[in-house]
Amino acid sequence: MNQFRFSRRPDIGDKVRVSFEFFPPKSDEMEARLWDTVTRLQPLKPKFVSVTYGAGGSTRERTARTVKRILNETALTPAAHMTCVDAARHEVDEVIQEFADMGVTRFVALRGDPAEGVGAAYRPHPDGYANGAELVGALKGVGDFDISVSAYPEKHPESPDFATDIDMLKRKVDNGATRAITQFFFDNDLYERYVERARRAGIYIPIVPGILPVHNFTQVANFSARCGALVPAWMAERFDGLQTDPQTHALVASAVAAEQVLDLVERGVGDFHFYTMNRADLVFAVCHMIGIRSHEVEAAGSAAA
Repeated sequence: MNQFRFSRRPDIGDKVRVSFEFFPPKSDEMEARLWDTVTRLQPLKPKFVSVTYGAGGSTRERTARTVKRILNETALTPAAHMTCVDAARHEVDEVIQEFADMGVTRFVALRGDPAEGVGAAYRPHPDGYANGAELVGALKGVGDFDISVSAYPEKHPESPDFATDIDMLKRKVDNGATRAITQFFFDNDLYERYVERARRAGIYIPIVPGILPVHNFTQVANFSARCGALVPAWMAERFDGLQTDPQTHALVASAVAAEQVLDLVERGVGDFHFYTMNRADLVFAVCHMIGIRSHEVEAAGSAAA
């Protein structure tokens, strides 16, 4: 019976699409690690790769440099993150045009976190775009871009209820969003219920699950608590006692992430967005398990044959 599971079909890798998220480096050492990650993951031929934009727009120049280098030195398609925190409309418009002039055609449009970080009170700039929906409209006013927006299977922590949260997503779609990428989650039932809510509200764009391989469980658990993402008890149990055993921790993390992705594949999901944290190994392992192979490895195998 198990041999007929969809996720075990030999052609599953041809039916699943992935994208990766990177963040701009803050030091020479971090830049070297980022480009090691890019080099390792590029042969998997992701649909696109996104480069984040720091809280309060704090990484604007580094984001631009990273996007430009991806455009100039790789075959990858970059998507630039855009936020509207602490910036007037004309400042945001200038950044959009800067990326457009660079050759960027994909964006990830987010309201963004305050400069103080996740959990701090958000206050729109008096002369700025108030939210992600308005930012999507601004992008569409500049060009016919491919625009990804955020979605929250467990509700945005600042939304009073799911109805308000879904309404905001609907406004983003009405303004021109191409797809939604979810915040990371670990309970697939929550994702499935969220998609059902969105469909009932007349939202039919792809809602791509955001997958976070757990490089450090303690850090992920703390961050999850701040942004309202549930860490299931079974998951905490799997990582229990591994704080001082990084090798076993990595093995468990790859198994947990692969299990989550394969379950979503069985539920009919065909697109995944990986939050890489600028580290390649766990993401590469999960992609391998769902049938996405490095084209460099395939070429080497063909040559050897």
